[in-house]
Amino acid sequence: MIYEYVCRSCGHRFEVWATVAEKEKGLKAACPSCGDKDISQALGSFAIGGRSRRGNLPACGCRPGEC
Repeated sequence: MIYEYVCRSCGHRFEVWATVAEKEKGLKAACPSCGDKDISQALGSFAIGGRSRRGNLPACGCRPGEC
């Protein structure tokens, strides 16, 4: 899984790849920009690739040029 964090010291946003088991044990991540460990997990978006039943329509459901 990918976990997104924000450094409270420098504001750098970064991702950490870890298994669910590693996350449950407690990740000890540090900011790759400044090295500080004062980080907070950011709320990220989640997406799954592939086609929808509607084909290549945008998420709003409009056809191209209608929105």
